[in-house]
Amino acid sequence: MANTKSAAKAARKAKTRTLHNKYYAKTMRNAVRDLKATKEKKDAEAQVSKVCSMIDKLAKTNVIHKNKASNLKSSCMRYVNSLA
Repeated sequence: MANTKSAAKAARKAKTRTLHNKYYAKTMRNAVRDLKATKEKKDAEAQVSKVCSMIDKLAKTNVIHKNKASNLKSSCMRYVNSLA
């Protein structure tokens, strides 16, 4: 229980932001999953730029850590480059 009005407001804001961040993190995970399920190189190349952009935006707003973003982008690019 919050002891001050400002602490109560901070708790409300934290709950809202957590919900927002969970939504966008889950959306990013689904996009990465869909990209890695793609078997056509042409389709994957079209998707990878959108996925990398999404990952960069989440890292910029601290939804995910910058190193995690780098690792995700790297694994996505490795996957796309491995397609024949």
